[in-house]
Amino acid sequence: MGSSQSLGVPSGSGPFKVGCTDVMVDHTRQGSFFRLYYPCEAEQLKPVPWIPQYQYFTGLADYLNKSKMWFPPLLSLAFGHYSVPVGWNASFRAVEKYPVIIFSHGLGAFRTVYSSICLEMASQGFLVAAVEHRDESAACTYYFKLQAEEHSADAHSKLEEVWLPVRKLNAGEEEFPLRNSQLSQRVKECVQVLNVLSDINSGTSIENALPDSLSLSDLKGYIDLQKVAVMGHSFGGSTSILALAEDKRFRCAVALDTWMLPLAEDVYSKDLGPLFCINSEKFQTEDSIEKLKRLQSTNSALKIITILGSVHLSQTDFTLVTGDLLSRAFETRGTINPLKGLEITNRAALAFLQRHLDLQKDFDKWNALVEGNDTQLVSGPHLSTKPAAD
Repeated sequence: MGSSQSLGVPSGSGPFKVGCTDVMVDHTRQGSFFRLYYPCEAEQLKPVPWIPQYQYFTGLADYLNKSKMWFPPLLSLAFGHYSVPVGWNASFRAVEKYPVIIFSHGLGAFRTVYSSICLEMASQGFLVAAVEHRDESAACTYYFKLQAEEHSADAHSKLEEVWLPVRKLNAGEEEFPLRNSQLSQRVKECVQVLNVLSDINSGTSIENALPDSLSLSDLKGYIDLQKVAVMGHSFGGSTSILALAEDKRFRCAVALDTWMLPLAEDVYSKDLGPLFCINSEKFQTEDSIEKLKRLQSTNSALKIITILGSVHLSQTDFTLVTGDLLSRAFETRGTINPLKGLEITNRAALAFLQRHLDLQKDFDKWNALVEGNDTQLVSGPHLSTKPAAD
């Protein structure tokens, strides 16, 4: 992975070509915004930029407390040329019903920075809706407001983008109240996206506020709403756990390196159902491991594994698009090969999803990973005693 040729988001390894579209239902801040990855017809694939708009570079600079003048152009230079190997708005493969994954991003992220995982899941036969949260935890996001002058005949040109920056902690502000309140909104947004998919499946006419998008009516009848999982990374991990507790349409959850802080005390007494925590070696603290053990004590269907040699960003695309220098500066990589780390995450998740969504697939060949049986894994939560990789 040291050479620049090997950097970038890889194609999915599953049997399906992957299409991709953005969906915004209700253009206001209260609406739903997500990127949908889906099995598509094998036509000429039209890749899509990894970072969709320049404003996201500014948002990342803001989140990282870097100068908004010089840092966004540097990020654009480093990452602006990357694309995701999908078919943008490619024809939906209307052949069979597909199980669903609602994916929730971490703090300071947004809908596209988990493309490698979402695209892999879609290549294996899932519909994956990557939510872009509007709780002010995204590096930035946007919605639309109606422009005052409505002389234009084109409905889309009446809408004006409103950008929502990340909300930072104020000096002396306690973190838990803010994060717990954001967590509630995030769960609502995941549920709302599932409701949108449910409407699409039943044939309800859905208006996408974004022009140039897939005809959503093509998905009618092909969304398997009996087989729905929720998945997320970091803040998205705690979002997945609470969503599993609150909406029983989610039959199981995969929580990647969960940030435990936002979860309130009452979650530890809930019967969650099947939950799979895939941790990195470097992120979890003694406190969060204690919390994971408490969850496990009341939930027999909770599995936890830790990927040795991985860091918190190993489950994001950043681990794949940063060369040696950037990966050291921002700790986007541990000692594990980035592709290997993501492959373990994906395969373990697929084996778990097959088990709890009753999928007729061959993902059970990776069952050993769910139990932590691999040279790169340990079973259970694990506190790294080694210093982080330099």
